[in-house]
Amino acid sequence: MWVVIAIVVLVADQVTKWAIIEWVPLYDRIPLNSFINLTHQKNSGAAFSFLANAGGWQRWFFVALSGGVSVFIAVWMWRIRSTGQTVLLSGLALVLGGAVGNLIDRIVLGHVTDFIQVWFGTWAFPSFNIADAGISVGAALLIIDALFFSGKQEKP
Repeated sequence: MWVVIAIVVLVADQVTKWAIIEWVPLYDRIPLNSFINLTHQKNSGAAFSFLANAGGWQRWFFVALSGGVSVFIAVWMWRIRSTGQTVLLSGLALVLGGAVGNLIDRIVLGHVTDFIQVWFGTWAFPSFNIADAGISVGAALLIIDALFFSGKQEKP
């Protein structure tokens, strides 16, 4: 089941990115309501465009980093698959799906396609995509698990 969650995030991410690349010109904005736009952005960096202007080396650095993290998460999930740690496994599955979604972009395109833009008045949150949302929600679940569930089981 956990692999299915990761695959759903991955497929949703890749399909939506394909649609944005296909139908929304680069840097255009399509308002959905008063605070959300669809846009088409290229991000050659990491979160919040960290290292976006680093000259190109960051592409392969992020490919290696996200590839390594993805393998680590997949092995971790395999090892704890039958432990009943639902919150932990859900978080790991969401992070894995998102990491692989952005990894595919970096390998194939050389950048990550972002397309969701949220506005609060005149302030805009950095554009993001489905993979980023999966990673963020998954990270929140990992924190919740660490605070409230993991290590709290009674020991026999």
